[in-house]
Amino acid sequence: MDIKLAPSLMCADLTHLAADLEALEAAKADYLHLDIMDGQFVPNFTLGPDFLKAVRSISSLPVDIHLMVERPELHLQLFDPQPGDIVCVHQEATYHLQRLLQTIRDLGAKPAVALNPATPIHMLEHVLEDLDMVLIMTVNPGYAGQKLVPASLPKIRAMRQLLDGANPDAEIEVDGNVSFANASRMGEAGANIFVGGSSSIFHPGFTIDEAMAKLRGCVIFP
Repeated sequence: MDIKLAPSLMCADLTHLAADLEALEAAKADYLHLDIMDGQFVPNFTLGPDFLKAVRSISSLPVDIHLMVERPELHLQLFDPQPGDIVCVHQEATYHLQRLLQTIRDLGAKPAVALNPATPIHMLEHVLEDLDMVLIMTVNPGYAGQKLVPASLPKIRAMRQLLDGANPDAEIEVDGNVSFANASRMGEAGANIFVGGSSSIFHPGFTIDEAMAKLRGCVIFP
């Protein structure tokens, strides 16, 4: 399965966003990851539909929209999902998950579900065929700079095994302390999409080009 990098824009330099987006395109980012937080599902507020519109106006990269919000079905249309985009909702945040995944697909985007560290993978057992991607949260969502939850590594492996039996084309994304060292372990466990933030792609001391190349080198195996 192809390795893909999805830089987390909440970790970008928002005072020089256009320059960072240009650098990410030049470094061949696969997606731009947008963490949308509502202050209820997670204890933080970040980004929003106007920010996404601004990003679309200066970048042609597809967007990976991570809705960390209560009742995402009430807010989905605000983000105007486009063909090629990923829209990821949390299993824990909606009452009618299968219906929401079908709505995302009907809009032309790729439906995905995120699982918090304490949410077991069997919660997705009856929607596996409705998914294009599963996002395994490797930290509790809400803030950048957290430590990896160790139990997330065997969880990635178990999720890959479950998908291989029901929907082998579905991808696994990881988000949370995707450092250069951790990314390699996550990739070995079965992840193929890596959300890079302050511990890798936007790591102090690296240019975006250097960090993207280093992260890619950590997750491409012989």
